Amino acid sequence: MNSNVLQINFNNKLIDLSAPIVMGVLNTTPDSFFKGNRFVSDKEILKCVEKIIAEGGSIIDIGGYSTRPQADVVSDDEEIRRVSDALEIILKKFPDIHISVDTFRSTVVREVVKNYKVAMINDIGGGTLDPLMFETIADLKVAYVLMHTRGTPQTMQNKTKYDDLVGDVFRFLEKRVAQLRLFGVNDIIIDPGFGFAKTGDQNFELLKKLSYFKELNVPILAGLSRKSMIYKLLDTDAEGALNGTTAANMLALMGGASILRVHDVKEAFQAVEIYKAYCK
Repeated sequence: MNSNVLQINFNNKLIDLSAPIVMGVLNTTPDSFFKGNRFVSDKEILKCVEKIIAEGGSIIDIGGYSTRPQADVVSDDEEIRRVSDALEIILKKFPDIHISVDTFRSTVVREVVKNYKVAMINDIGGGTLDPLMFETIADLKVAYVLMHTRGTPQTMQNKTKYDDLVGDVFRFLEKRVAQLRLFGVNDIIIDPGFGFAKTGDQNFELLKKLSYFKELNVPILAGLSRKSMIYKLLDTDAEGALNGTTAANMLALMGGASILRVHDVKEAFQAVEIYKAYCK
């Protein structure tokens, strides 16, 4: 388990990440790669949130723009509408839930943080897809997940050539953590970006060396859930990748992950509990 006490400020509440926690995914998109967490009706959204909470999830991660490879482009207004509609529904019933919004657009960030109790922004672009992102995060004083990627969701799979994969990803995150600090952002989580501008072999190399990223002294988020690095290796599909995801999540925990971002909260929570018992 992490040797240092890692804490993140969520809406003026300190969340202790020295023991790992689970983030449950809720997509308000019609084209996300895993249909099991793709919801558009009010009833479906509330049922998903209730399930995440009941199964041990500490954070709900809401997305209104699919970032799978070759995803359809969605306008800022449509993304804001999708996420805002979900937030309206969720916060009426669960006013104290910790909410993260998955977006790479500062316009979306401003709307959802201004109007709703959003505790964290999960940016798959790591600030590269919107030049105003870092100053927006600083201005709104919200926690921030800084992920490594290259290109856009439409082009990232053509950008998988690295001189030194782990070194390149580390330096990207190190540089941008420093930039965020200069803006006055204190609550930073890093994500090496499994599946984003990486081949299957590269994803497993990052997973094997995940502990290197602890040198940045910020919590690590691992988003491995049902990704192609797992299901292609196992000759199945996203629907058949739960067991493989659980195995990969355990490896991520052993590498120092503080947050598991998952579609299947119960199984991830059980993995965390086993890991915590193992580390006693």
